[in-house]
Amino acid sequence: MYIIDEDLERVEILKRYKHLIKLISSTASREEKRQVRRAFTVALKAHSGVRRKTGEPYIYHPMEVARIAAEDLGLGPTAVVCALLHDVVEDTEYSLEDIRTIFDDRVAQIIDGLTKIEGVFDYATNSIQAENFKKLLTAMGDDVRVILLKLCDRLHNMRTLDSMREDKQLKIASETQMLYVPLAHRLGLYQIKSELEDLATRYINPKGYKEIIDKLKDSEEERESFIKEFAAPIKEALTNNGYKFVCSARVKSITSILGKIENKGVQFNEIYDIFAIRVVIDVPIEVEKVSCFSVYSIINSIYQEQKHDRLRDWISKPKSNGYEALHFTVQANNGRWVEIQIRSQRMDDIAEKGLAAHYKYKEVKEGELDENLDNWLEKVRELLDNQSANAIDFVNDFTLNLVTDEITTFTPKGKPIILPKGATVLDFAFNVHTQLGINCMGAKVNYKVVTLDHRLKPSDQVEIITSNISYPKEEYLSFVKTSKAIQGIKNYLRDYRRGFTDEGTKKLQAIFSEIEIEYNQENIDKLSKYVGIPQNIDLYYKVAKNEITEEDIRHCFDKKKSKKSTWMFLKNPFAPKRDKEQGKLTLKEEIERQIERNPEQVVIKQNMENMKYITAPCCRPVPGDDIVGLIRENSIEVHRTTCNKAIDEMSKFGHRIIKAKWRENEKITFLAGIKIKGIDRKGLLQEITGVISEGWNINIRGLVMESSEGLFEGTIMVYIYDAEQLSRLIKNIESIDGIDSVRRI
Repeated sequence: MYIIDEDLERVEILKRYKHLIKLISSTASREEKRQVRRAFTVALKAHSGVRRKTGEPYIYHPMEVARIAAEDLGLGPTAVVCALLHDVVEDTEYSLEDIRTIFDDRVAQIIDGLTKIEGVFDYATNSIQAENFKKLLTAMGDDVRVILLKLCDRLHNMRTLDSMREDKQLKIASETQMLYVPLAHRLGLYQIKSELEDLATRYINPKGYKEIIDKLKDSEEERESFIKEFAAPIKEALTNNGYKFVCSARVKSITSILGKIENKGVQFNEIYDIFAIRVVIDVPIEVEKVSCFSVYSIINSIYQEQKHDRLRDWISKPKSNGYEALHFTVQANNGRWVEIQIRSQRMDDIAEKGLAAHYKYKEVKEGELDENLDNWLEKVRELLDNQSANAIDFVNDFTLNLVTDEITTFTPKGKPIILPKGATVLDFAFNVHTQLGINCMGAKVNYKVVTLDHRLKPSDQVEIITSNISYPKEEYLSFVKTSKAIQGIKNYLRDYRRGFTDEGTKKLQAIFSEIEIEYNQENIDKLSKYVGIPQNIDLYYKVAKNEITEEDIRHCFDKKKSKKSTWMFLKNPFAPKRDKEQGKLTLKEEIERQIERNPEQVVIKQNMENMKYITAPCCRPVPGDDIVGLIRENSIEVHRTTCNKAIDEMSKFGHRIIKAKWRENEKITFLAGIKIKGIDRKGLLQEITGVISEGWNINIRGLVMESSEGLFEGTIMVYIYDAEQLSRLIKNIESIDGIDSVRRI
């Protein structure tokens, strides 16, 4: 617990200020130092008397953001000034004009980019989080320090997230994982990206996070002993060859380890690249590439056994975010596989600090972008210029298209087309020309005919096949990756559906008249919200095509078809009594009925106990899982906190989050799935089902097994009581002879 002592706080503030001045003193002019002093004074006065949730003086936060910017990213005095002032306009009485008057236009411009948008947005279709992210990227086009400072700000907020309440933690952590982690990766800020990612995981998946932390701690002594023995001959050989270098070990991030365990169904001790050996050589820039390959040759002469499919040469061809290094995997004397990374000092700086390191090497001026990132920003501008896209569409397109790794493909004439990893033939077509995408019906990839959803690989040669009777369909949106393809398909569908507006309008008017509902914009908006279709064009189209029926509209306005009460009684004589005034089940009866039909043992906090709730089918939470509630129109949907769908929604609609926990001591079964892989043998299936149904007395709902060439893969759906029982069951199945991996799905 933080103890307030104002005398000690004054000493600490002065100490931090002196450290900031020291960080910039070697490059800052006298006037720039005066600017920093002025910014510190303004921030100290503006935030006077205000404390953070931790109990610390608020001024600690902007000072720490300024320190991260200067010390960790190497940014200069202007960035330090803006970091000190970044919350002044948003949280105090100072205006943007005050900042412009006291400092200058550039500082005011950066502060404006860092200031959140105020206002309340429509509950269903808009997101304050998405609007702020869109504004941030718009400002980044004028000065990239906006985004660098925002990442520094987010990093310090994540480091101090413990003091926030649980729903706020989940909102901020989800937003960080979905938006800021990929952005930091795209800007080459590996150090910040890794820490943000792990801090987000700490709150989204606390059990998994703690489990990996404990296992890393338990294996630390053994790991350090192995690393020391493995690195010794490398250090000796490089020293004998006259290299100045640093050889160290990098432990894989907690999030990456969890990802491998969950996605590949492996155990912690089966992950061979839990750490990597990093060799950073200090050589002149003009000989760094040759020197890196020379070091590779020296190490290869010591450890000759290699995994050749694991050689990654990002020196000859750097990644799109500027990352340069040589990665390869060798076998140690005890048979263990070890990844080795070779970089020059310059490459290491760029790998850790990304764009900010370019300023150190004078490749670009501070606040500007290098050529690769400028090309990337041009794509961001294309998204921002799309007037028809709302903030949610922008964020979805951004995360799909602009923060993933890229591949280079080619037209038949050799023109390179750069696409995000995972892009399809249809993405290629739209990125060559919109009309080519609209009429695309397939392609020849490396002279072989493939379908529209075929995923392209680096260096593929693609020839698009078109037809005048081939047009985009809505299902195409499920597999395309690029914003050009997404927007091209949406624009075509919108133009096509516009032709059904009159028909849909007349049909909707007739239904409204039939059920005695006034045909006005308020009721149309209510129907749009109910069916989840915000655009009127799409609404009228679906009405015209009978995809939205009279029954759907009656449900929306609770207008049931009239039937005689005698008939209703004969049809269902045991139906619960209804509220006479409302003409429906009372809220208490509705909740009791819901629990009876679907008895999820959830207790919803924050004065929302009187709302219905359901468990989400996408992640099937069970007692023992960390869970979160997401507010829907008439209910609360309960997800596991690690559910990708929930994380995505929390990152955009933080106001929908509500805390949830399981009731205790209730024995009700829940459906859960298990994925099993292994070596097939006679009697194996009987042994697996025996462990489940006889050894654990667990009911099996469904079982699918496929066997091929001596290997099998299967999915089993079982009814269990809680996550602990499921975990024990998985361990028992793993112990069966021939089982390679077992994981929850």
